[in-house]
Amino acid sequence: MYKLKAAEWRPEHFKLEVADRVATITLNRPERKNPLTFESYAELRDTFHRFQYAEDVRTIVITGAGGNFCSGGDVHEIIGPLTKMNMNDLLAFTRMTGNLVKEMRTCPQPIIAAVDGVCAGAGAIISMASDLRYATPEAKTAFLFVRVGLAGCDMGACAILPRIIGQGRASELLYTGSAMSAEDGLAWGYFNGVVAQDQLMEKARKVALSLADGPAFAHAMTKKCLHQEWNQTIEQALETEAEAQAICMQTQDFTRAYNAFVAKERPKFEGN
Repeated sequence: MYKLKAAEWRPEHFKLEVADRVATITLNRPERKNPLTFESYAELRDTFHRFQYAEDVRTIVITGAGGNFCSGGDVHEIIGPLTKMNMNDLLAFTRMTGNLVKEMRTCPQPIIAAVDGVCAGAGAIISMASDLRYATPEAKTAFLFVRVGLAGCDMGACAILPRIIGQGRASELLYTGSAMSAEDGLAWGYFNGVVAQDQLMEKARKVALSLADGPAFAHAMTKKCLHQEWNQTIEQALETEAEAQAICMQTQDFTRAYNAFVAKERPKFEGN
């Protein structure tokens, strides 16, 4: 079986650390509020794709350095060059950015976004595409595409954001480009929690470790069903989940949990 160790990867455009089966990605251009470039987009896409083979990672945390999450595409390194591209090159770029979201949604590990400060444009999309989101009171999340003359329908925003916060609220953010405060994000269900800046990574890591200690195979199945049932009928979803749960019932983790319950012990999940 093809397996990799993420702890051995050395990405060029962001930091990657692996400890206790938790991979932490840190966007690391703090002097510019961690904007993305063509290269960092592609490397993030490829990294999330490789996580499906990473035997030492059960949960992923993504965050930004220097008190900000991500300011989106770099104005000088992405926005400027895009104004000079032909349609074929533009479509290649927009498909590539969409593939980043696709890889985030289809990698088996739960992804936790730890959001502080500016979370804008593609940065807002990355937080949106994560499974769980925690923020500081200073977090400002804005889908800024309309501010540069683009549609709000970027990288799956029109499909995913309404499912998180509702059609009306998503429409307002995507039409106006206005910022969603941490308080509103929490009230609307975008953020799972809001904590002080000095507690953000501690909170994200605590949740990540809790998930990493859980049944990895079952978590991957939950994520898969959450993703693919968006476009299924209730009847189809019921069948999908019947099959998924039957498969999970054949895992050793399920047997371990039963035996631990009988012995009045805490189960230790191995992910198989």
